[in-house]
Amino acid sequence: MAEGRRDPQPGDLIEIDRPLYQHWALYLGDGYVIHVTDERASSVWLSSSSIRATRAKVKKDPLEEVVKNHKWRVNNKYDRSRTPRPVEEIIRRAELCIDREVPYNVLNSNCEHFVTMLRYGEGESEQVQKAAAGSAAAAVGSIILGVAAFVGMALSESASRR
Repeated sequence: MAEGRRDPQPGDLIEIDRPLYQHWALYLGDGYVIHVTDERASSVWLSSSSIRATRAKVKKDPLEEVVKNHKWRVNNKYDRSRTPRPVEEIIRRAELCIDREVPYNVLNSNCEHFVTMLRYGEGESEQVQKAAAGSAAAAVGSIILGVAAFVGMALSESASRR
């Protein structure tokens, strides 16, 4: 399994740990990656402009420049459930996208969706799925706490009337 390797091969997915999220790129070879970026963002941190962005630019950049001082790894985690396209096709499709503007939405068309679409033909973002599941769990937890507080108040009020 390629997951966790530090010696990227053309077509590999590169996961870059950033504060609060992971940025994803696809390794092209010769030290270069392709990735989707919001050029208006002032840093590599998650910016409010990235959250609100509806368009982003596909860039070919040196891996070292994209990673900077953040931790990164090869992470072809979807290979367990999907069959990657042939490497030549992945690279050909990726190169057709360089310097193009593409639709961007942090929830359904982000950097991870972009690179998984290139590698597998289908976009997927586990970090969005986890965030959505966490939000749903938090919402259910809030509802349960609210109901418990309401029931507690009702029981308390009922006991004080006696």
